[in-house]
Amino acid sequence: MKKLFPLLLLLVLSFNYTNSQRPGGDREKSSIQITGKVLEQGTDIPLEYATLVLQSVSDPNKITGGITDIDGNFNVESEPGNYNISIEYIGYKTIKKPNQSFTKNTDLGTIKLSFDAAELDAVEVVAEKTTVEVRLDKKVYNVGKDLTNSGANISDALSNIPSVTVDVDGAIALRGNGNVRILINGRPSALAGFGSTDALRQLPADAIEKVEVITSPSARYDAEGTAGILNIVLKREKTLGFNGSVNTTVGFPKASSITSNLNFRTDNFNIFNTIGYRYREGPGNGYSDNFYMDTILGNLDRIIEDRDIDRLNKGININLGVEYFMTKTSSITASAFGRFSNGKDVTGNSTIRFITPNLDSRTFRQEIENEDDKSYQLSLNYINNINDEGHKLTADFQYSADKEVKPTTIQENNTFPDTQLLAQENIFETEKQNEVLAQVDYVLPIGDAQFEAGYRGNFEESDTDYQLNELNLDSGEFVTNNGLTNRFIYTQNVNAVYSQYGNKYGDFSFLLGLRLENTQLKGDVTGVDLEALQEILGPGIDLNFNNNYLGLFPTLNLIYELNEMENITLGYNRRINRPRGYFINPFPSRSSRTNIFQGNPDLAPAFANAYDLGYLKRWDKLTLTSSIYFQKESNAFERIQETTGQTTTDGIEIIRSLPINLSTNQRIGSEIGILYNPKKWLRLNGSFNFFQFNTEGIFNDVDYGAKNTSWFSRFSSKVTLPGKVDWQTNAFYRGPSQNAQTDSKGIFSLDLAFSKDVFKDNGTISLNVNDLLNSRKRRSFTETEFFTSDSEFQWRQRQFTLSFIYRINEKKKNNRGGQRGGDGDEEYGD
Repeated sequence: MKKLFPLLLLLVLSFNYTNSQRPGGDREKSSIQITGKVLEQGTDIPLEYATLVLQSVSDPNKITGGITDIDGNFNVESEPGNYNISIEYIGYKTIKKPNQSFTKNTDLGTIKLSFDAAELDAVEVVAEKTTVEVRLDKKVYNVGKDLTNSGANISDALSNIPSVTVDVDGAIALRGNGNVRILINGRPSALAGFGSTDALRQLPADAIEKVEVITSPSARYDAEGTAGILNIVLKREKTLGFNGSVNTTVGFPKASSITSNLNFRTDNFNIFNTIGYRYREGPGNGYSDNFYMDTILGNLDRIIEDRDIDRLNKGININLGVEYFMTKTSSITASAFGRFSNGKDVTGNSTIRFITPNLDSRTFRQEIENEDDKSYQLSLNYINNINDEGHKLTADFQYSADKEVKPTTIQENNTFPDTQLLAQENIFETEKQNEVLAQVDYVLPIGDAQFEAGYRGNFEESDTDYQLNELNLDSGEFVTNNGLTNRFIYTQNVNAVYSQYGNKYGDFSFLLGLRLENTQLKGDVTGVDLEALQEILGPGIDLNFNNNYLGLFPTLNLIYELNEMENITLGYNRRINRPRGYFINPFPSRSSRTNIFQGNPDLAPAFANAYDLGYLKRWDKLTLTSSIYFQKESNAFERIQETTGQTTTDGIEIIRSLPINLSTNQRIGSEIGILYNPKKWLRLNGSFNFFQFNTEGIFNDVDYGAKNTSWFSRFSSKVTLPGKVDWQTNAFYRGPSQNAQTDSKGIFSLDLAFSKDVFKDNGTISLNVNDLLNSRKRRSFTETEFFTSDSEFQWRQRQFTLSFIYRINEKKKNNRGGQRGGDGDEEYGD
């Protein structure tokens, strides 16, 4: 029997049948219990799903065994006799004990498995721990020792994960698909923002323990996200006593931060606290060369826009919590998180206008946006490990709230041929968001199999209050624009129940699940002149809506062990893409007079069926992962650009970017990843992902069907230099891509990092250069019937960061062994 992998899955098993199948239910009285615990060597972290194999000495074809639970415990029933036993876990060295005699209940005690890498000793294994773990429904990447994460934020760290890309705007994509669900410790969280990834730029990357890339999610997870799920698991401390770390950074362009992670743990409780302050300036820039065809006069207008962007953000994050161990098998955790930040973005846009082909005018537009952001989150988590066989009940409650106040001033003047004031606007925008999460999960072992069921309710509301005051150039007084001043309330409620069941037959394991979700999407527009607004939006758009969707989402994950170091996986799942409030809000942005973004209240959810075939092979110093994937999505989202039929006060046609539903979006692709450790001082890591999108759909009598072939690749090397200085290089290239209107050019970036341990290895000093060549820029060319645009945009310029981290009592390994608390996927980090 080979190594076992996650067993979990589905459906329709009555409790009568369940009870009859539980260990001991119908066993012969002569059976005995073989128990024990499996931990990781050096860290004493429990290994869930490690396998105990019992092979009869007298009859080698007679094999039995079991798997460990979340705390690393196993409890196997067998007949008395002589057995060859082995304890196995993928990526770890197998322990074998031949010809063991068992005549009565036996406790094998604690068994520690070491990482399967001959060149590395135990301490270095803990420090590096960069292998990929393949489970039935996900790949797990441990990123704790990535040097380029020092002084970086979580968004930066995600850009180093295979299959994941982060573009110059900070938008995250999985295998080239931007509809990816971001979770923190297995849940939606205020740490990840409300449908936005901006908050990830404010949290330090060194808080991450691992990232789970879930391209074929099981029924346990939300069906949201047609690309899949990224679950960011934050570090937590299991060591008794007082311990923690303090991390400080300084950088150029101006950046500084200080973060403390402190933890005090006893046998009865665990108090954890994280406090961080961050100051960051982020200069960026943009350029576009636009040609507009005047369909009435036949003139060709050329407008060149050159933007300089200065961003300033400073804020503090506080996380405080306590875990109380009520019994040896149950605990309750309460935590509170707060983020308080304020920022200022100053954008200067210099514009040159030509009218076939003469210079007509020059203008300068300045936009100053201030932002005061306060986020809160209260969490309560209960875990009850009912017995040592993995029988478990967990319950979670979480409340999150966020309030952003964004006053903005915009002024635009001519600089040629005169200095006339063209426009002046004052915008007052307040956005409030809140979310309530209630979740219950139940796990019941059934012999070597496992049954799981649960409920999750997610209730979100966003309230955007927007007022636009425009300067009347004749009277010199500000007048409220009643067509755009509004209050938009968007509600999304999701109730879900799921069940899943898993089992193993020889070398074959499966995980089968079914999830039922009911979604309510509701929009309400008040405080607006509807007639004036309808002139802006056009006919046929319903501003107030209340839509309900009921959907079944089956999942199936299979794994076949070819041998101890090789396996094949196959996954299928159905997913949903719900439109976020930003895509629904019908009121145009005001970042430019001529190019605006506008939400679409008629946007409906998209549904996708996804298939994934994977292969993993391990050698002594090399790990290979690969997969082929296919997805077909109906009602897929696409952002298109079209003319609004309106012009600015000086006669320039206004173009809008609008999200729409297309008929289908079909994706097919493949990826390969290699982790190679040829020497103790050298580690190499590379991945390549190739994909093709084929979209079909018509909107406003325009065919937006297109075929898009693209790819991205990354390479990382880590070298230990003389003097124990570590040097890491990360290179990334994303190939060119196309859709119906836009061709995007390739993007290359290079990051460097150096580090050295000091103060008897209690401290580490690091130097990090992000985007060494200053080449992380988005360059694209858009062409429609009415205009063309050649543009370039850079979110942030090259960054230098110097950081120092000091660890307090973190070398101690007096570990609790996971006797209490939950797993990293479900417990809010302690």
